[in-house]
Amino acid sequence: MFRIITFIGILFLLYSCIPLRIAPSIDDYKTTKGKKFKRGLPKREMFIFEDPKNANQFYDYINIKFGLDDTNVYDDVPFKIAGQQYFFSFYEVEIPTKTINLIPVVIDGLLDSADIDPVLEDAYASRIGNWYIAIEVYADFEQDCLQEDSLSREAVLKYLRTIKQEYLSTYNYNEVVFKN
Repeated sequence: MFRIITFIGILFLLYSCIPLRIAPSIDDYKTTKGKKFKRGLPKREMFIFEDPKNANQFYDYINIKFGLDDTNVYDDVPFKIAGQQYFFSFYEVEIPTKTINLIPVVIDGLLDSADIDPVLEDAYASRIGNWYIAIEVYADFEQDCLQEDSLSREAVLKYLRTIKQEYLSTYNYNEVVFKN
């Protein structure tokens, strides 16, 4: 009985993938320091949500919605809330989930012991990409409008939630022009 349980345990171990890094799952949105979420992002507080759409779809949405004609689409996008001028910048960020696949490692180990070159080296690790949109908001009177103690935080968060919902629910971005 012990041998059967050991064999089943080893079998499960060989068929498993060991995660090295797991991409975060964000249900709605998250506000956090950009640098804490992903190295290379600014140190400011950021509004972050998962992007299920194809690459550059958010760029196209922002470009059409704000009529930017492909000028400064990533940086200093102006918008107003209650007559106050704000700006936002956004970043498309990928955080892959990395796993090690044990079966190819074991098979290549057995082949190597038989003096045969490894054939499954490409299958040792797998990556599944998860994409996120990270948005920072600033104004002439506030450097970081998403900080906990910011006076405009709640109004800005409400605006960004509306932008997120409109982006995720719109497939033809020219419709956005007519909604404004």
